[in-house]
Amino acid sequence: MIIAPERLGFLLGSRQDQGMYPGNFTIPFDTLDIVLRLLAATMIGMVLGLERALSGKPTGMRTLGLVSFAAALVTLATMHAKDTLSHPDALSRVLQGVDQGVLVGVGFLGGGIILRDVATNKIRNLTTAAEVWAVAAMGLATAVAPWAIVGVSIVVFIILMVVCRVLEERLHLKDHN
Repeated sequence: MIIAPERLGFLLGSRQDQGMYPGNFTIPFDTLDIVLRLLAATMIGMVLGLERALSGKPTGMRTLGLVSFAAALVTLATMHAKDTLSHPDALSRVLQGVDQGVLVGVGFLGGGIILRDVATNKIRNLTTAAEVWAVAAMGLATAVAPWAIVGVSIVVFIILMVVCRVLEERLHLKDHN
């Protein structure tokens, strides 16, 4: 993906029309876009992992930062592979496979987080497992989706994880995991 120069005015200053970063060196827009997307995916995972870390859950900032970063990295690396760039149909099929592989693999990781207490038959860490899966999906989205979709997904995620937790506590609903 390439960021249009006119959309980078806030980053590039007066040389935006030439694709030049202020100074004497050039940053290709596709490279800048890749760096921004990888950093954004990592930061999104870390910020969302903060809620789990503060709740004393088994996943935290590093884990969710890595999940989101890795999902974005695999997607971006696939998108920029030499042989797929020039073949849109191949790129589409390969990206579908990457999405499926990442989400199934992370689902397996999430399955390892879920615990059942045999004595009480209570399920623990189900929300944590779902969060890991959702963060992987957000990493995939951060790699390829418009920034508006990424932003909305962060807001929805925070509402689900923070606001709904408070609501469940106030309504004395089920145990929190």
